[in-house]
Amino acid sequence: MAQIVRHNDESVRERIIGRLECGRTQLEVSEELGIAQSVISRLWQRFQDDGHIGLYARRPVRCVPLTATQCRLLLTWSREHALWTPQQCSCVMFSDESRFSLQSDSHRTLIWRAPGTRYHQENTIERHRYDGAGWLVCGGIILGSKTELHLQSVTMTGHIYRDVIL
Repeated sequence: MAQIVRHNDESVRERIIGRLECGRTQLEVSEELGIAQSVISRLWQRFQDDGHIGLYARRPVRCVPLTATQCRLLLTWSREHALWTPQQCSCVMFSDESRFSLQSDSHRTLIWRAPGTRYHQENTIERHRYDGAGWLVCGGIILGSKTELHLQSVTMTGHIYRDVIL
């Protein structure tokens, strides 16, 4: 029975390309691995075209970097609260915010990455600041409830966050 090559099964793709590079025919590799010859043919053609076996040009993820102190504090907090009961969790509100810039990002960087690896560290570019005008969207959740979304077009300070969001 023919085997299906999944998009994330890189080891199978590497074995196929390795056998073909050693001089085996597509039909031989197909029969050895139990994979349809059409799949072998498409993979070999893609490899000959761009030299890759399933990597695609993608934009890297942009994120704000955490300092070593912030990472340490997050880990400590997580360990302290890992065994909380639902009753204890219901007393805590988690909030998050997203900033949307009104100016285009001219830093068009493409990277080669395999599907499913978007958030791997090597595929992430740290972003330290936001330039120009934009909107800040804030919201929060509590166990069994949520806050309204708040839109801000002004600079968000601690006082504005406390007075408007909380």
